[in-house]
Amino acid sequence: MSPAWTKHKGIAVPLYRKDIDTDQILPKQFMKKTERTGFGVHLFHNWRYLDEDGKTPNPDFVLNQDRYKNASVLIAGENFGCGSSREHAPWSLADYGFRVVIAPSFADIFFGNCAKNGIALVKLSMEEVEEILEFVTNQEGAEVFVDLDALVVFAGEKKYRFALSESLLNRIANGWDDVDLTMKYLSRIEAFESTLA
Repeated sequence: MSPAWTKHKGIAVPLYRKDIDTDQILPKQFMKKTERTGFGVHLFHNWRYLDEDGKTPNPDFVLNQDRYKNASVLIAGENFGCGSSREHAPWSLADYGFRVVIAPSFADIFFGNCAKNGIALVKLSMEEVEEILEFVTNQEGAEVFVDLDALVVFAGEKKYRFALSESLLNRIANGWDDVDLTMKYLSRIEAFESTLA
């Protein structure tokens, strides 16, 4: 079960690069376990650290800058989350504390995997993403507010509308992963199984 939420306000961090794939989000050497916790420290490892062991932070990388510490909203470029279909990349984003990623486009499988882990992927036009990017870059500690009930993002004085399917909204609002969603239908499953005996 993931954290359930419908409204989120958090510090936004700009990582406006195209085609950030799942191996850049979480490099393959950290995908050796199946629990969802402990991955946040390895998020964007190859960009975040100057050494393989992750002991020397790269001072130029945005997540290591004081103004973006505790960020929970990520502003990214086109095709965010392309690559592998494994869920480890969303696990690392969630474990770090991200609840929202805003970008012009996302990989399809990544979209569903993020919703299963309590992360809303907000697709906006390139122009809208660039406006939000300018807001968070020019104002230290800039926060973005996301309202899933109204399907609206607030950044500064501006408001942006987005779309999200009802099934993905329900997953995030209730904190459901695939097992939780299946358990919702347990009585129906048991009733069907009883007809097979």
